[in-house]
Amino acid sequence: MSSGVGVNAECLTAFQELKLGKKTKYIIYQLNKTNTEIEVAKTSTGTYEDFLGDLPEDEPRFAVFDFEFEKEDGGKRNKITFFSWSPDGSKIKAKMVYASSKDALRRSLTGIALEIQGTDPEEVSFETVLDKASKGA
Repeated sequence: MSSGVGVNAECLTAFQELKLGKKTKYIIYQLNKTNTEIEVAKTSTGTYEDFLGDLPEDEPRFAVFDFEFEKEDGGKRNKITFFSWSPDGSKIKAKMVYASSKDALRRSLTGIALEIQGTDPEEVSFETVLDKASKGA
């Protein structure tokens, strides 16, 4: 925890539900107002398009998405994907706090198969993530 930011227990509970219970499709995490703890901002059963719409245009966030895709052989795969979203329009201080807090959350989430860092919509587009997910599948 290089930034001294803690991870709220709800973050782990929500992740376990996504991973094991398959009750949710994605989770968006944010820092609380005092930048002392990472908390769950939203959980959803929505689509990837919904997920992208829930990422703020000018604020960093962390997120986990249960990314499902088909291999060329027709086999279905899924990879639990961790997103570090830090859009170009974010304030510098917010970017720095999120960057230094990422490891605290990332280390506590066991079972992440893929990690994506995005600063603009193209870097987190379905096609970009699909390309990265397919390489290791």
